[in-house]
Amino acid sequence: MFLPVDRKDMESRGWDQADFVLVTGDAYVDHPSFGTAIISRLLEAHGFRVAVLAQPGWKDASDFKRFGRPRLGFLINSGNVDSMVNHYSVFRYRRRRDVYSPGGRAGNRPDRAVIVYSNRAREAYRDVPIIIGGLEASLRRLGHYDYWDDKVRRSIIMDSRADILIYGMGERAVVEIAEALDAGIDVKDITWIRGTCVKMKDPDIQPQDTVLPDFTSIAASRKEYCRSFAMQYRSNDAVTGERLIEKYDNNNYVVQNPPQPPLERDELDMVYGLEYMRTYHPSYEAAGGVPAIEEVKFSITANRGCFGGCAFCAITYHQGREVRSRSKASIVEEAVKLTQMPDFKGYIHDVGGPTANFRRPSCSRQRKHGMCRHRDCLYPEPCGSLEADHEEYLDVLRAVRSLEGVKKVFIRSGIRYDYLLADKGSRFLEELCRHHVSGILKVAPEHVSKEVLKNMRKPSIKVFDRFSAMYKKMNARLGKDQYMVPYFISSHPGSTLNDAVELALYMKRTGFVPDQVQDFYPTPGTLATCMYHTEMDPFTLKRVYVAKTAEEKKMQRALMHFNKRENRETVRKALKKAGREDLMEVLLK
Repeated sequence: MFLPVDRKDMESRGWDQADFVLVTGDAYVDHPSFGTAIISRLLEAHGFRVAVLAQPGWKDASDFKRFGRPRLGFLINSGNVDSMVNHYSVFRYRRRRDVYSPGGRAGNRPDRAVIVYSNRAREAYRDVPIIIGGLEASLRRLGHYDYWDDKVRRSIIMDSRADILIYGMGERAVVEIAEALDAGIDVKDITWIRGTCVKMKDPDIQPQDTVLPDFTSIAASRKEYCRSFAMQYRSNDAVTGERLIEKYDNNNYVVQNPPQPPLERDELDMVYGLEYMRTYHPSYEAAGGVPAIEEVKFSITANRGCFGGCAFCAITYHQGREVRSRSKASIVEEAVKLTQMPDFKGYIHDVGGPTANFRRPSCSRQRKHGMCRHRDCLYPEPCGSLEADHEEYLDVLRAVRSLEGVKKVFIRSGIRYDYLLADKGSRFLEELCRHHVSGILKVAPEHVSKEVLKNMRKPSIKVFDRFSAMYKKMNARLGKDQYMVPYFISSHPGSTLNDAVELALYMKRTGFVPDQVQDFYPTPGTLATCMYHTEMDPFTLKRVYVAKTAEEKKMQRALMHFNKRENRETVRKALKKAGREDLMEVLLK
């Protein structure tokens, strides 16, 4: 049974009042790939009554009174994606489609949804606690550069007027907050919970706390912005993370408590074993359903966290670098549920996560000492302490693909080929090619230029070339006609026109010309976005070249699609500007 979506639903359950009203910018999809579903079902499992207010009207507060006054509070997120990313392309064009809305129709949520929803909730019931969370809140939890305004904005907890902000994966924090509110503790006194940010007048600064540069400083100085980012980045670990304090005007502070530890295996098993309906609410059927479910309906989340450390990825700041995974039994149990669904055709689309072939912490020291603050696990090459092992993941895949009714198990969430290569003697590549590729393997070398890869925190293109050769050889040995599609990013910080030309030449030489091009998108919370805004590496303060004009971005993008007729003039212009007219015949013939 779905959770209540209106007053009638609530009353049919015999409720006179909901404990929480969960407000979301997405349509209501009760599937564990959606944060709204996980948080609502988890609270339900702990005995709380949760009503779901999906995509409410925001012009006034009337929709926020739909269920009446919630007993404990509003829980607010923008949906699975930041609302500004959801609405705008990298060139700031308004998107015409929203896969998280009924029928894919755009326009069902406001820009900066967390701020708008929170203020409407405050209008509806002035003294009801407001707790914000999800990706939009998490990545904007402190002062941050905003690409759409092209300026540094305040912590979202300030503009939303929320009482508590949950950052990261919020299961533990939301339950602790719910239990504290249920015990009668005033929301203004709930200031100690890990994985949360709160506003304070007197934060009682202790010697072990980290005081960040104040907001006025980071808004005015790019060097101070870098300094603040580096301090936050190095304190984003449950073992070594400190309380962070950021000062605003009028003696107001935002205090970030240390991160919550990642959920352990039994906790993840419990979360993903809750009773989800595994589809969208039936009220959306007439509109054609919710398109986002199609990609994940027959997929299984097997792990969380990523120690890959890519500069352009928000996972480091949101889920964290320390990997945890579900048990084989839990994953198999979910796979069995999929086989019993009436529209299951025998294909499981994914068994993975942020990186499919990460299944455990990258080394044994992390549980006691935390993630290293000044080094990466895989960049510039795999750390000597890295424990690369695919055996447990292979065991899971074998168990799932042997289930009755399962024809094929694909891996679509991506693999780190440098991690695969570090696992000497592993049979993973063979089994990947034999059983888990749908004809095309998608991998992400991202670029070829040494300077760009350094800023991306990605390995040398030689590592990709080595993997590519092994992949081709393995498929030939197995008699498989399977291909590889590499992902590349244009205009990433560090990429000059000459670097883009180098990438185009590589594509020409190897035949890897992509169907789609991914432009670098400066989203809050990433290392690359800090570089984009400041034009510096925040850890070294060395200058980083950044392509910021729409003209140059289009040139770099066109060079990646040099083979398309409509790009010929732009490519010609780019080569001339780069002083590489000698390549006109090579790329344009």
